Amino acid sequence: MKTEANVKTQFLSAETVAHLVSTLGIAACLRGVADYLHADYLRWEAFDKSARVASHSADGVIELMPISDGAHYTFKYVNGHPKNTAFGLPTVMAFGVLARVDTGTPEVLSELTLTTAIRTAAMSALAAKVLARPDSRRMALIGNGAQSEFQALAFHHLLGIEEIRLFDIDRAATVKLMRNLAHTDLRLRVCASVQEAVRGADIVTTVTADKASARIITADMLEPGMHINGVGGDCPGKTEMHPDVLNGALVFVEYEPQTRVEGDLQQMPADFPATELWCVFAGKAPGRIDERQVTLFDSVGFALEDYSALRFMRDSARALGLGQTISLIPTMANPKDLFSLVRPSVVASDAGTKMSRVA
Repeated sequence: MKTEANVKTQFLSAETVAHLVSTLGIAACLRGVADYLHADYLRWEAFDKSARVASHSADGVIELMPISDGAHYTFKYVNGHPKNTAFGLPTVMAFGVLARVDTGTPEVLSELTLTTAIRTAAMSALAAKVLARPDSRRMALIGNGAQSEFQALAFHHLLGIEEIRLFDIDRAATVKLMRNLAHTDLRLRVCASVQEAVRGADIVTTVTADKASARIITADMLEPGMHINGVGGDCPGKTEMHPDVLNGALVFVEYEPQTRVEGDLQQMPADFPATELWCVFAGKAPGRIDERQVTLFDSVGFALEDYSALRFMRDSARALGLGQTISLIPTMANPKDLFSLVRPSVVASDAGTKMSRVA
């Protein structure tokens, strides 16, 4: 005898995730997500991978990012609209779903705006662990918007960065960052130009939002042993590096087919060499060759990272007893009788119509 299936979906709202991060602490969340990322990147070959599906407009982009490991399927909806701040909206907004592959039932529906900022920063630090010099202590942070504090804290807590050199064309963004990080042990130094911020830095992180073919970092800024963490270039026509920067560095990517279309790599010939990071994590390819080598992580964000971050948030929320369940899927005594969900009201409506006609 069949029983009535009651499918409940765990819902993690923006408020729930913010409370979760505040409860665990940002450092613990960054470390936790980094651990999940590393474990999943070591399972790279288990995933059914594809580049994200993007819909571009004059004002921005809306994307869907899917991935599956055969047991779970995840997708993220995310946008990128640089003009949004003028309307009081974030440049990036996201939500996602984690579903079971065997039945297709959605287990988790979650905000991913805050989560994406944490996973992006954790991924940056994870890459830098194998690409930057171990003694790196100074980082230039170009672009001080919504993602910047997370990047600064990830490199501080996971890599031991002690000094951040700040530059943004919007002075108010830098003031905001300094206020938000005033409680930390980080030394924050405001710079008047990109060149000043980059000079003497061990690591350079770019997190700019403008959807344009920019060349913020140029080859004359490169110094021996520098690691560049390019985060802002993440769609066709949007770049941050001069091509000569790539020519002067060893380039590493998340998922090569996607990065060649969306990253700074889009400027280079199709046969320009780039190494997928999973190969470095798994010991199948070298990272940094020597202390004088310049390395570049051409980060565009990949669906596997959302899968990892969403599972971390799910597991953490369950451990803390946070979140709620919602009825995203209808409950039916007979799964073949979808009409039963509306039949009572239809019958009542029909009955009322007949009575009206009789009268």
